[in-house]
Amino acid sequence: SDTIKENLDDLVEVLVKEQGKPVPHARGELLFVRNSMKHLSSQAWEYKKVLVDSPRELVMETRVPIGVIGGIVPWNFPPLMAAWKFSEALVTGNSCIIKPSPYTPLTTLAMGELMAEFFPEGVLNILSGGDDLGKWMVEHQGIQKISFTGSTKAGKAIQVAASPTLKRLTLELGGNDPAVVLDDADVKRAAKGLFNFSMSNTGQVCIAIKRAYVAETIFDEVTEELAKLAKAAKVGDGFDEGVQFGPINNPLQFEKIKELVEDAKKAGAVVLAGGSPLEGEGYFYPPTILTNVAEGTRIVDEEQFGPVLPVMPYSTLDEVIERANNSEYGLGASVWSSNLDRAQEVASRLEAGTVWINNHSELSPDVPFGGCKESGFGKQLGSYTLEGNTEAKIMRVAKPKN
Repeated sequence: SDTIKENLDDLVEVLVKEQGKPVPHARGELLFVRNSMKHLSSQAWEYKKVLVDSPRELVMETRVPIGVIGGIVPWNFPPLMAAWKFSEALVTGNSCIIKPSPYTPLTTLAMGELMAEFFPEGVLNILSGGDDLGKWMVEHQGIQKISFTGSTKAGKAIQVAASPTLKRLTLELGGNDPAVVLDDADVKRAAKGLFNFSMSNTGQVCIAIKRAYVAETIFDEVTEELAKLAKAAKVGDGFDEGVQFGPINNPLQFEKIKELVEDAKKAGAVVLAGGSPLEGEGYFYPPTILTNVAEGTRIVDEEQFGPVLPVMPYSTLDEVIERANNSEYGLGASVWSSNLDRAQEVASRLEAGTVWINNHSELSPDVPFGGCKESGFGKQLGSYTLEGNTEAKIMRVAKPKN
């Protein structure tokens, strides 16, 4: 992990150039890589538990490495997603093959080059390639597990392709995270949270807030604050001073965001801020706040993966919980309230792998993370580092008869 810090400036430059995020955000991501690696490598991952100790027998459970683990990584947080996958694999005794996204392979390859001296040949492998490489990895009999982070569509294809070899899978897939703002929420705090956690990394975050439900009694105040924040935001080149949001990473995603916003406008959406690409070269799309939208509109029902937040009013808790849960996704959700007991009661009814209260998107290597429904299965990090990257092995020892 120390080699990341020693080469931080060089890695930051590569990450900004290939992914687009501003320098402070790239630096923060790489420091998170370093801290995650440091944490995961500091834990004792050996496991031995006595299940039965009777006069007749001793039964023990241990955990053994799976073997070769393939990690397929997305383009939004390339070094962080790669580091989580190879760190979990290596600390539990496996070897690992990481395939970065063809849109953003360079930072991950640079990390692999830096780490080559620390591992025997073949233990940690970084292979760059297109979609065919991912398909070959999933079908290869010499790889025992695939850990994939990416779209639900791709995750379903991986599940099918992995079935002939019965590969173990961890699938962290798409999300359409709802945020529920209760009527007792602090308006400015909630609006700032909604804005930051929907627009972070230019909205290119699987666990970003993708749709917001605000109590009708404070709806106008919250949306007014959101519009102010969006209009004041600075979008531009990640190397420029003061830039908060860089470009959309690739043309395919840029076109999808434009298409979703135009579809919403045709359906009657009111644009409070943003709403169209910035003029000039590059895939720059400003923070966009939409109202007068509802379920049945693509911007609400689909994962936009960009800097667009549809905001909708609600009148009762039962109504908003039903609407928030009415999605095939179940990655994350959040509740915003000044009453923590009330917020926790609402959170307990939301269908998501992680529910935050007065927060969103925060992750740490000591806490498990993963989704439910079509946002995937299996967990990463925390105790699931051991469970997800090893197999249980039971040993039964017959004791001698007296």
